[in-house]
Amino acid sequence: QVQLVESGGGLVQPGGSLRLSCAASGRDFSRDTMGWYRQAPGKQRELVAGITSGDRTNYADSVKGRVTISRDNAKNTVYLQMISLKPEDTGVYYCYAYGRIGASGNYRDYWGQGTQVTVSS
Repeated sequence: QVQLVESGGGLVQPGGSLRLSCAASGRDFSRDTMGWYRQAPGKQRELVAGITSGDRTNYADSVKGRVTISRDNAKNTVYLQMISLKPEDTGVYYCYAYGRIGASGNYRDYWGQGTQVTVSS
């Protein structure tokens, strides 16, 4: 069974740091594009950071310089290190994967259940 399980969310003060982890299982994710999305109440889900199988990264302008996405293929795990957190970073953070299934060229995406991040004093 394919699963993406996030952890590391919680309550943190403004200016604080948090590291989110996404443990992937059920398939080989090493060739997949992985990423983190977030959604705040009343707002659309937005890409926070993405990382390709070749470790190319991209970040939303709102978080650039404050977050780092990384992956450990040996552990099938993706991380999101966040520093200098702001109240506007509050939301549910979702782990995402996109990759090929089988040899016939089909692709699909996968989503985790989400983890809540709350930045508040």
